[in-house]
Amino acid sequence: MIKFDEKGHSLLSWRQQLIKKQVSSLEVCSTYLKQIEQKNNPLNVYLVINQQLLEEAKRADQAINNNPEAFKNQPLLGLPIAIKDNFCTLDFPTTASSLVLNNYHPPYESTVTQKLKKAGAIILGKTNMDAWAHGSSTETSDFGPTKNPHDTNRTPGGSSGGSAAAVAADMAPAAIGSETAGSIRQPAAWCGVIGLKPTYGRVSRWGVIAMASSLDCPGPITKTVADAAFIYNLLAGPDDHDATTIKSPAPKIPIKKTLPEKKLTIGLPKEYFSLAKKEISQKIIALSKQLKKSGHQIREISLLDPKISIAVYTILQRAEVSSNLARYDGIRYGQNRAFFGLESLRRIMLGTFVLSAGYFDQYYLQAQKARTKIINNFADTFKKVDLILAPTTPTTALKVGAWKKSAMFGEMQDVLVEPSALAGLPAINLLAGSDRNGLPIGLQIIGPQKQESRVVKLAYQIEAITNEKN
Repeated sequence: MIKFDEKGHSLLSWRQQLIKKQVSSLEVCSTYLKQIEQKNNPLNVYLVINQQLLEEAKRADQAINNNPEAFKNQPLLGLPIAIKDNFCTLDFPTTASSLVLNNYHPPYESTVTQKLKKAGAIILGKTNMDAWAHGSSTETSDFGPTKNPHDTNRTPGGSSGGSAAAVAADMAPAAIGSETAGSIRQPAAWCGVIGLKPTYGRVSRWGVIAMASSLDCPGPITKTVADAAFIYNLLAGPDDHDATTIKSPAPKIPIKKTLPEKKLTIGLPKEYFSLAKKEISQKIIALSKQLKKSGHQIREISLLDPKISIAVYTILQRAEVSSNLARYDGIRYGQNRAFFGLESLRRIMLGTFVLSAGYFDQYYLQAQKARTKIINNFADTFKKVDLILAPTTPTTALKVGAWKKSAMFGEMQDVLVEPSALAGLPAINLLAGSDRNGLPIGLQIIGPQKQESRVVKLAYQIEAITNEKN
């Protein structure tokens, strides 16, 4: 059995070993299956495991052995990947971690999982999440909470907490998550892994159980920036099934650790740093000073108060939730509405209220106007700076049960990622270091729309700096 070192194995390192035939897909998949058998009970990461995993790995090995060019047509051939349980899959149940869809088998495959399978990837299983993606701690799951691999008394974040924990615990080399307002970046920050949120519309939402359709955005959670870039390149692009995808082809972002071609102007938004714990802000400011030494210009900037986004997001997201969850009435599929959890009921009720006659103009319409101001604020800022560097979350991972102390727990923990999500911007979470308790500190790079390549190139540079320190 293959042993992991302290940093585990990246997806691309496995790929290179498969190409050189230093390991087999069967060995790789068996290794992760063993990890899952040992760790899933205490961490509660996977809701379902692929029972055909080893058979699929054997078929992949045959393809690799029979065709020297196999990886040209299937760049992920034989590589296992975990999938968040709100992506529809033909071969596995898709529940969105809700009893409403307990043991629901979709009649079709999401575009994201189709592309992964076409590329030769093997699905390890489906990962736990906040039910319907309603939450930021993976504690609203109807199948029990997921625990943080760094400290099982703490939450991994959410709603893609299962996917982030899978990568952090070496229960998958990479995973797919989805973000509405931080649900890739925030759990990636709390679990100490990479989380790439593409521009809204770059990756198809078709086959993803909708939470808030104008915000939902699939993306990769990985060990390294290069892994995230590699998966993004396979997933990004227009989709006839999804009218919200960007119609122009998605430019490929570099897989080799290419640094920015020119020195950048990087903005540090003072409003974001003031909302983060001092220990987090200090780590990121220290990193910015190293970027300055390498030639980049660092500039303090001012953005709209991120707390404004809490009100905007709360209204718009709840409105879209009430619309999207209306279909789950127990008639066409799923259990009846009595099986909705408390958090889902709260969101449905508030969303129905803000869309109701007499309140639509007062709340929903005003929130849309405020969203436009947030979008314009970022657009104006990106005329002055190339990228924005900021804390991903105001705190490191919180104790299990903290979400029960605040009805607005998710919004408060996502306050630093909600504005860029509302604006549909690309962003990535990176590890900035650890706090005094040994918990990961996340930093985020935010870029203009469609500028994933610019974001990733700076991420490579920061990753190199933090790797040298560690």
